[in-house]
Amino acid sequence: MNIFEAVVYGAIQGLSEFLPVSSSGHLALLPHVMKLQDPGVVFDLMMHLGTALAVCIYFRHDLIRYLKAINPSLLNLKQGSEDSWFIRNFTVSTITSVFLILLLMPVAKLARDPWVIIINLSFFGIVLWIADVINGKKQLLNSPMKLLMQWKFAVMIGAAQALAIFPGVSRSGITLTVALLLGMRRKEAGEYSFLLSLPIIFAGILKEIPDLMKHEGTTDVMVMLSGIATSFVVGWLTIHFFMKLIGKINLGYFTIYRLILALAVYLVIL
Repeated sequence: MNIFEAVVYGAIQGLSEFLPVSSSGHLALLPHVMKLQDPGVVFDLMMHLGTALAVCIYFRHDLIRYLKAINPSLLNLKQGSEDSWFIRNFTVSTITSVFLILLLMPVAKLARDPWVIIINLSFFGIVLWIADVINGKKQLLNSPMKLLMQWKFAVMIGAAQALAIFPGVSRSGITLTVALLLGMRRKEAGEYSFLLSLPIIFAGILKEIPDLMKHEGTTDVMVMLSGIATSFVVGWLTIHFFMKLIGKINLGYFTIYRLILALAVYLVIL
């Protein structure tokens, strides 16, 4: 892989990580489209590092505020500020995600097949559209993750995120889908989804450090750094514009895109 190819990978990661279209699905399919050797899971994970850094920079003020709210009083579930309730719910979601990811990981390693991606793109795209329609007809909740302990919400969103280890599902898409079905407002659901990705991505990177040190999937550090830098810049721009549009745009457009992409994969690759 050369720098140009890494930049293409990074740009696709930056665009698709925060849109409900499946970044891992795109990255898994790209080697087939560009006739490249699959750079491997470690390289894909490094592209996620770029977008994770974009989340940290974009939501830096929120992250600093949440970190300041971490104290022993969090153990008292009968009281707390909005930030305290958010941290509690966030912790439950993260623990749920980690637990289920560890259970699903052996199966997920076998799921980078184009047929699996086609099914996931189509099915979860349609479910996203249905959730958007239902959400538009419901009486929306007022910041449920910041006002009280929502065990059910936190567990369900965390479990949804775990499913995103299967290419084609879309981490942002599936968490947004569940959040909308639960009655959360779009902007809050988007923010929660983006922040929830951070512990999983950084934990995954730490886990893969031994393979990363061996440069598995790539032979040039500059190639990898080029991809990370591109995914960071494009990811930050995508967050910026998506957060402005999330309350206005019809999510059905993303469903149409996913179905077209699934059809293209079938026609071109299979």
